Amino acid sequence: MAILRAAFCAALLFLTAAAAAAQDVTLSSRDGSVVIRGMLLSFDGEYYRVDTEYGELTVDGSGVTCEGPACPNLQAYVAELVISGAATTGEVLLPALIEAFGMRHGYAVSRQPVTPGEIVFVLTERAGQQVAGRFTIRSTNTDEGFADLLANEADIVMALREIRPGELRRAIEAGMGNLRAAGRNRVLALDALVPVVAPGNPLDELTVPQLSAVYAGAIDNWQALGGPDAPIVPHLLTPGAGLGQAVEDRLLVPVGADLAEGAVRHETDRALVQAVLEDPFAIGLTTASEIGITKQVALSGDCGFALGATRRNAKTEDYPLTAPVFLYMPARRMPKLVREFLAYTRTPGAQMVIRRAGFVDQLPEEVPIDDQGARFANAIARAGTEVSLGDLQHMVSVLTPYRRLTTSFRFEAGSSLLDAQSRSNVEQLAAAFESGLYDGREVMFVGFSDGDGAARVNTQIAMKRAKAVERAVIAAARAADMDRIALRVEAFGEAMPMACDDSAWGRQVNRRVEVWLR
Repeated sequence: MAILRAAFCAALLFLTAAAAAAQDVTLSSRDGSVVIRGMLLSFDGEYYRVDTEYGELTVDGSGVTCEGPACPNLQAYVAELVISGAATTGEVLLPALIEAFGMRHGYAVSRQPVTPGEIVFVLTERAGQQVAGRFTIRSTNTDEGFADLLANEADIVMALREIRPGELRRAIEAGMGNLRAAGRNRVLALDALVPVVAPGNPLDELTVPQLSAVYAGAIDNWQALGGPDAPIVPHLLTPGAGLGQAVEDRLLVPVGADLAEGAVRHETDRALVQAVLEDPFAIGLTTASEIGITKQVALSGDCGFALGATRRNAKTEDYPLTAPVFLYMPARRMPKLVREFLAYTRTPGAQMVIRRAGFVDQLPEEVPIDDQGARFANAIARAGTEVSLGDLQHMVSVLTPYRRLTTSFRFEAGSSLLDAQSRSNVEQLAAAFESGLYDGREVMFVGFSDGDGAARVNTQIAMKRAKAVERAVIAAARAADMDRIALRVEAFGEAMPMACDDSAWGRQVNRRVEVWLR
């Protein structure tokens, strides 16, 4: 009984709940010595979440009996889940994953439209025809997803940007935990911000600074980009959409610019793409999964080669406008069926579903050095005065026996902290170590830097970053047998630039840690 009392106390969480949806219950221990009364907030099939005079308690259902009008039917429990947020994720990706999960785990999945933008997926056991779960998807935008979570109207947020400081603060105040912490968010899939034009537009490539200037209004005529004497009309999504905010965060905030007055906003990617198709002088920013028949414009620079938003470039983050697709989850216990679904989204089978849905999966790929000729040619062509031919020959001789893994690590702007995709990559690589995927192989962490400063110092900084990533992966791979994996750390500093160092975007792309295998 002391254990039960300790469990009650240890489960105390200070969360704000919507009492209107809750009802009275009384939970009693089997011998009747402990009684808890309060408003039932939720039941996940195993645990009760109750708002009591002591605060919020999470109680193991196996140790208590429940009395009251809100007590659930334990024989016919149905797992409930509400996911709210980005329409791009909710309309295509999540439905595909839910249906694939049902097929793999023996559930029949049916769709029940509720309102425009809201669908309930009912998962029914094939054997007994009993409903096992109802997953509701509300497809609006990232802002609405976080608003629903903070109002206790959603369990998980689909986001196309990272959580804002104000949203994070309110979540912590509501007892939902630090949503930036490990386990409270994950990268579900990858996408990319892609500049697009009408098929007849002659523009093939432009630099990130040029793209930024277009959306700031500093470049407002196609002549400046080698086109006709005609005004440029930039298109993007509405401010509430995660990708609409990402355009401003990634292109305008770093240079302290505001959006051009003539920019046209759209509620959906489809509307944006259609507007670009109808206007030969328009340019739009949409996701790689939504470009339709528009023409994708590659990103380039004088110090690097042109890069399109390909699967490999998005995985490695060599493409500078890679856009992770996030799930944010509060610090509360999810029903077992939901936990099984979330675990499924990380499996190789789910990654193939993600790819077929038009997004970029996170399965690591090994890239032989023969497929990286453009990178090495660019390194030779752009070598500075402080990077000698001997330095380049040394780099090539070290890397030649290895294959590059598409798992890479980059850092937040102006920070030594890993960015969101790279934090997810730490977990992914650690899980691979724990599974034994790389047992008997050599894994090399290779640090690169930008060219700002002395080459010798940059190489030292790159080495420190590579060692820091190695430590982070080892710390996360708690169950791995590290004696079965040979680890190595190297650094080549500024020897292989992926972009120009004359902009913050270029320097951020060049500061990276790659993973190579043999």
